[in-house]
Amino acid sequence: MIEEITFILNDDIVSINIDPAVVLLDFIRKQKHLTGTKEGCKEGDCGACSVLVGNLRNNKLEYQAINSCLLPLGNINSTHIVTIEGLNSINLTQIQTEFIIKGASQCGFCTPGFIVSLTGYLINNKIYEIDNALNSIAGNICRCTGYTSIKRAVNDVLNMFNSTDGNGLDKISLLIKNNILPNYFSGITERLKKIQAIKSNGNDKSVKYFVAGGTDLYVQKSDELLDQQIIFIKNKNLSYIRIEDKVCRVGAATSFEMINDSPVFQTCFPKLKNYFDLIASLPIRNCATIGGNIINASPIGDMTIFFLALNASIVLSKGAKQRKILLKSLFKGYKQLDKSDNEFLEYIEFKLPSKNSYFNFEKVSKRSHLDIASVNSAIYVEIVDNIIKDIHISAGGVSPIPLYLANTSRFLLDKEIKMDTVIDSLPIIQSEISPISDVRGSEDYKRLLLNQLFKAHFIELFPELINVEALI
Repeated sequence: MIEEITFILNDDIVSINIDPAVVLLDFIRKQKHLTGTKEGCKEGDCGACSVLVGNLRNNKLEYQAINSCLLPLGNINSTHIVTIEGLNSINLTQIQTEFIIKGASQCGFCTPGFIVSLTGYLINNKIYEIDNALNSIAGNICRCTGYTSIKRAVNDVLNMFNSTDGNGLDKISLLIKNNILPNYFSGITERLKKIQAIKSNGNDKSVKYFVAGGTDLYVQKSDELLDQQIIFIKNKNLSYIRIEDKVCRVGAATSFEMINDSPVFQTCFPKLKNYFDLIASLPIRNCATIGGNIINASPIGDMTIFFLALNASIVLSKGAKQRKILLKSLFKGYKQLDKSDNEFLEYIEFKLPSKNSYFNFEKVSKRSHLDIASVNSAIYVEIVDNIIKDIHISAGGVSPIPLYLANTSRFLLDKEIKMDTVIDSLPIIQSEISPISDVRGSEDYKRLLLNQLFKAHFIELFPELINVEALI
């Protein structure tokens, strides 16, 4: 399968006929010989391959740091790709200078990724805070410095910019003025507008793969995707979050970070940022999509567990035909879906939470943050006078599928929120799950974890009604 792909790579327009399943990292290193972008884990975990991807949204240029090892060329049409070479000019940038002064680079293998990610943070934020800046580079791993020197360099860069008077300049112009970006960035917006619109990705009837963000698919089968008929979901204008008649609709190509940054989601789920701190690094969240997470059907898919607890529905499309099913009805067995090969997930929708509703998401993994779950769980509950009037509970890592706890949810309806109610639910939970022992924990460990996460939901949501010490 060959397609024409057109984009800007640093300061040059690239228009090529190529297999769109080729990952960007391989293209920029092997064909463009831009070797500053490093190949490390090739799983999106180390950040050595980080690049900036600039997209025009509503005529505004936005940049995101993304792992190029998992980014297929089919997803970069009409974008601006920036490698470390695209940030360099005659002199070192201010970020590079600070890294040298603070000894934040030793072997140097990871350093381009850190520079790119931090540059993306400076572009995307108006107010600079050290914790947020460190979160922006949390997807970058260094095995030499111990991170303290990197933190000092980041802090000095932020202090410099927080004391800088912008004099009315837009962000790109300000960063150019202060030697963070080279001059050519000032013309990228107009150049992107002139690039030819994205072409169709072929005939849906003959498609073998639908690819969304690719953050899991390209870890598992990047070579298998070459020379296949592929539809890139991101090219179907499915990146949106809309509200209509008290229903929230989320397009399948909507990224995790779009959800995390959404005012709609932040209003409905006040602790959303805390949940997303547990879900992948920023470069992965910038690329991973809700549609991909659901259709991948991982038993521990974080966003799938999130939406199962909202009793969400999905709409599957095939040509002009659509059908709607409950998300919990999609999963029939391990990696087995109620979906034909030529159907793709168009959007997911759920009713906006009521004023008497509560929501919580819990996750345990080997690393506290940015790791794959051992067990995760979410709960949505509506109460009136401490009586449960609606409830939906989900759990991951305890079944071959992302699990909706139907029996436990039914049991809790019309029950009073109190200690006995929580304790009486535990045997029902255990009867619904079938965990296996694997690298993320034994069967007994996962059973214990889910009990603890279920208790944690009620401790977190109703601390005035639950005696924590007695419950645990």
